[in-house]
Amino acid sequence: MKRTIFEVILALALIGAGAFGWTNLKGNQKATAQLTELQAASDEATKAVGEKEAAIKAAEEEMSALREEMAPLEGQVQQLSAVKAAMATGVTLADLEAAYKSQKNLSAERQVGLGALRMLTKGADDPVAIESFRKALKASELGDRKNTICAAQIGLAAAGEKIAILPECLPKPAKAKEDKGEKSGGEEKAAEKDAHSKDDGHDHGKGDAKGKDDGKGKAEEKGGHDKKVAHWSYEGDMGPERWGKEFPTCAKGKAQSPLDIRGPFVKTRTVVTTDYKEGPLKMLNNGHTIQVNVPAGSKLRIDGIAYDLLQFHFHRPSEEKIDGKPMAMVVHFVHKNAEGKLAVVGVLLKEGNENPGIKTLWANMPMEEGPEVAPEGVNFNPANLLPREFDFYSYEGSLTTPPCTEGVRFFILKTTVNVAKEQVNAFPFKRNARPVQELNGREISTN
Repeated sequence: MKRTIFEVILALALIGAGAFGWTNLKGNQKATAQLTELQAASDEATKAVGEKEAAIKAAEEEMSALREEMAPLEGQVQQLSAVKAAMATGVTLADLEAAYKSQKNLSAERQVGLGALRMLTKGADDPVAIESFRKALKASELGDRKNTICAAQIGLAAAGEKIAILPECLPKPAKAKEDKGEKSGGEEKAAEKDAHSKDDGHDHGKGDAKGKDDGKGKAEEKGGHDKKVAHWSYEGDMGPERWGKEFPTCAKGKAQSPLDIRGPFVKTRTVVTTDYKEGPLKMLNNGHTIQVNVPAGSKLRIDGIAYDLLQFHFHRPSEEKIDGKPMAMVVHFVHKNAEGKLAVVGVLLKEGNENPGIKTLWANMPMEEGPEVAPEGVNFNPANLLPREFDFYSYEGSLTTPPCTEGVRFFILKTTVNVAKEQVNAFPFKRNARPVQELNGREISTN
C-alpha cells in the first residue's frame, strides 16, 4: 500500500516537473523570439538613423553649395537695390522720356531700356513698361538681337506675363567645386575655359564631330576668348534642318523663305520705290551675320505705303537662287510699316569689281560677335548698295532665320550689284544661308 502511494506521488512529481519544464521551454522560446524581433527592430532603427544622418549630411553639403552660388547674387541684388533707389525719384525717367518724345519709332534696344527704367521707377506692373518690352521683343525678331530678346522676355516674365523664355536667356547654374581647396589662378582659368567650351548637349553651330565651326554658329575663338554658344546655327546639330525642333514655324510653315526663283511668273503693277538717307554707321556682329542698324528716316514705299528701313544684313552665298543658281552674297534690307507688316528687299551680289559701299562697311565691321559698334565720324547711305534699276521678283514669305515668322513680303531685285572676290572672302562668315524652301503653291510675281 505504501509502495503504491509512493509511486503515485512520484508519478505526480514527474508530471509536475515535465509540465514545469515544458512551460519554461515555451517561455524561453517566446523570449528568444521576442529578443530576435527586438534585435531586428534595433537593426532597422540603426539603419534608419544612418540613412537620416546621410540625408542630413547631403542636405548640409547642398546648402553649402547653394550658399556658394548665392554669394555672387547678393552683390547683384545690392547693385539692383542701389540702381532702383537712384531711379526712385523719377527724374532720370522723365529726362529719358522727354528725349524719346520726338522719335516716332524707337529701336528695340531703346524700347527695352525704356521698359527696364520704367519697371525700376514705377514697378513691375507698370503697363507702359510691359508694352515697351513687347515692342522690343517684336522688333528684335527682325535681326536676331539676342541680348535685347533676352532682356524683353525676362522683363515680361518679371511683370507676371506668361511668356516662354529662350533657354540661352536663363541664368546658368554655378558649377560646384570639385574640391574644397582653393585652386590656383591657372587652374581656375583652365577649369572655367573647359566649362565654357563644353556644349549644352546640342553642339550648337559645330560643323562636325571635331567641333569645327564652319558655319560660324559660334563666334570664332580668337585671342584666348571662349566661344559663345548660339541658340541656332547654319551647321551641325542646330542647323537649318533642325530649327523646327525649337522654332515650329521653321518646319511647319507653308510660306517660308528663301525661294528658288523660277518661272512662270505673274505680272504685277505694284510700284516700289526707296528713299534711303545717309546717317551714322552702326554695325553689329550677332554671331550669325553682319548687320547694319539704320537710324530713322530711310523709307521704302509700296504702292505709296511707307515702310521704315530698320536694318540690313548679309548672307553668303545668296539665300535666294535664280533658276537654281545662287550668287556670291545677298543683302537683305528689312522694313516695317505702321501696322507692323514686314517687307524685305533683296539685292544679289555678283562676284566682279570691288564694291565701294561694301569697302566702307568692311573697313568698320566687327569681326567677332559682340555689341553694336558705332565708328566715330563714319556715315553711310544704304542706297549705296542698290542698283540703278528696280525691276523685281516678289512673293510672300518669312524671316529666313528663327523664329521664321511668316507674313513677310519679299522683293528680290533682278539687277545684281558687283562685289569683289576679296570682299566676299573677307566676310567673317563662311556660310550663313538658309537652304531654299518649298513653294507650296505660292505665286512669284514680277513687274
